[in-house]
Amino acid sequence: MSQIELINIKKQFENTEIVKGVDIHIEKGEFAVIVGPSGCGKSTLLRMIAGLEDISSGELKIGGQVVNHVSPDKRGIAMVFQSYALYPHMTVAENIGFALSLQKVDKQEIKQRVKEAAEMLELTALLKRKPAELSGGQRQRVAIGRAIVKRPQLILFDEPLSNLDAKLRVQMRAELMRLHREFGSTVIYVTHDQVEAMTMAQKIIVLNQGKVAQVGKPMALYQQPDNQFVAQFIGIPKMNLLPGAIKDNRFLGECNQDVSLTQTYHNATLVNLGIRPEHVNIDHQGNEWNVILVERLGVETFIHVKANNAQQVVVRLEGNTDVAEGQRVGLIINPEVCFLFDENGERIHPKLDVLNVVQNSA
Repeated sequence: MSQIELINIKKQFENTEIVKGVDIHIEKGEFAVIVGPSGCGKSTLLRMIAGLEDISSGELKIGGQVVNHVSPDKRGIAMVFQSYALYPHMTVAENIGFALSLQKVDKQEIKQRVKEAAEMLELTALLKRKPAELSGGQRQRVAIGRAIVKRPQLILFDEPLSNLDAKLRVQMRAELMRLHREFGSTVIYVTHDQVEAMTMAQKIIVLNQGKVAQVGKPMALYQQPDNQFVAQFIGIPKMNLLPGAIKDNRFLGECNQDVSLTQTYHNATLVNLGIRPEHVNIDHQGNEWNVILVERLGVETFIHVKANNAQQVVVRLEGNTDVAEGQRVGLIINPEVCFLFDENGERIHPKLDVLNVVQNSA
């Protein structure tokens, strides 16, 4: 196992800066997920950790040692790519043990390690098959087996499940979490899928345009986002945003949706109120919003409504509902779980209680 530190890491291609001063700390044995939209720099960051990309500036430490100029094979790292990259002429056993053969590990030791990895990944019955005879999920497990057989201190995953169908992705997520518990290596997992991030991670690093937007535990990011980007990126459906202003501790929405705020805020003319779909309810007495779509999923229903100014909101209700498309309704917003963001997308916090500040400083 190994502790990982990225200190002001930057990556520049000619005049374009891709990674812009990233600071990350990952504990020994932690399962950390780097998540963000396409082009945010997450795969580039992973390749720098692996030693497949040079670091323009900053320090990368593995186990307390600076490894900026250490070759990939000396870093104690294994990497699982999006493409399985299996050798088609080799059997499953030969694919899993190939890296050990290159290291000239004793044949009996290779055989034993391959056997252990195959048992862990439920591949024992497939060891004599070739990749063409395997399903996508089985090939992915072989690629993982090839990584863990080296007993690395750090395993890097670069969107390993994106080629699998939905059912297999759920299966493989569960298997990867089980393997992490059993094997105990430090894991850095890159994905653009925030469902993977929320379900698998002990720590999530959200990247946006080459910078760290926020780091924290999955539910901490969901419940206390630092900014509008994280608030909307984490959570399905994404957080609703209503433009408006704050005046006399009320949010005055452009869509005639006023909210009496439960905490004290400074007046502001350009703000967005953020509210998650599960914290909005339908007011059958109102008529400010037009129901444009009702998605009935059995256990829950998503109701999409639209105001006259084209503002849209998604409401999540438990179970079924009698709300129908074309109906006009009002919205009830829970003010205790609202978020306010300024014109730059940063979260607005309530004003400090002056009395408490004076007492605490005394």
